[in-house]
Amino acid sequence: MSDTVALHDVTAKARLAPYAPVVAVLAYPFLLDAFHAAIASEITALAALLLLAALAVPLVGLMTAYNLAQTIHPDAASLRARRFAYASMAAPPLFVFLGVAPGLVGIHLPDKLLWIAVWLLLAAITWLMPARAAAPARAPSAKWRVAHGISAALIACFVLFHLFNHLTGLVGGADMHAAVMKAGRTVYRASFVEPVLVTLLAFQIASGFLLFWRWSALKADLFRAFQIGSGLYLAMFLLAHMNSAFISARAVHHIETNWAWAAGLPTGLIRDSWNIRLLPHYAFGAFFVLGHLASGARVVALNHGVGLAAANRFWFAGLAAAALIATAIIAGLCGVRI
Repeated sequence: MSDTVALHDVTAKARLAPYAPVVAVLAYPFLLDAFHAAIASEITALAALLLLAALAVPLVGLMTAYNLAQTIHPDAASLRARRFAYASMAAPPLFVFLGVAPGLVGIHLPDKLLWIAVWLLLAAITWLMPARAAAPARAPSAKWRVAHGISAALIACFVLFHLFNHLTGLVGGADMHAAVMKAGRTVYRASFVEPVLVTLLAFQIASGFLLFWRWSALKADLFRAFQIGSGLYLAMFLLAHMNSAFISARAVHHIETNWAWAAGLPTGLIRDSWNIRLLPHYAFGAFFVLGHLASGARVVALNHGVGLAAANRFWFAGLAAAALIATAIIAGLCGVRI
């Protein structure tokens, strides 16, 4: 009897597991609201737990997607659930995008209402559409993968400088950040460089969505699942960040995209009810971009004869370094100085 009960419990958990990202992603903005309320009430321990819960949302999506990606030939319903889990990893940049983009086109609805509507619609598409056989899965063509990789390598020059620029804020605050940024802008804002950079970023977003769609239909180990999920996050992050920086700040509101803009000053990221959404957005942005580069480098290393154990150790070390750098950047943006 006990074996039967245990088997029933395992089966029930397996049936419920695909729905974990739905619960997590719907709770996400309310966890940030609760964090803000706890901070305002000076309940530090509760605030820390709530922030950790919000930061766990993309990780819930990653682990659910990985578990669902163990099926080689999923039916359409299982594949939709897998892609929903991957999509939930992009909750932080999507919440930023919904907080900025609708107002730019004259839609002035509460962002949480839009949030719930978007995710319930995606959930309905995922679980209420008729079950049927999925189309045959195939990997992206080599041409797309190479083009995406070359574009990523070129963009990485800008991204790594951008991350270094933010790290300087941990040491010298706004003044050092501004000095380094001024030097960098002589290059990446040059009239013949910026249009190329924007074009590369747009291509990276479009090709990233295409690669996600193809790779997400295939069986994936943890390394591949991380690469797929982090790639989707970065596509959404770039879309949200370009919308905020190029359209909202520079074109519409004529705001200088400097340290004060990034750090949400004068209120800051921590104590402002809107700005708190930027903390997970930036943190996972830095972590996933470095982790995604490490994932790509791991694949390249394996294809050039590097042993599996060595390639995996490099990947784990890359993720550890990415986590440290992301933490340092967020600490600087929140006012920590060393």
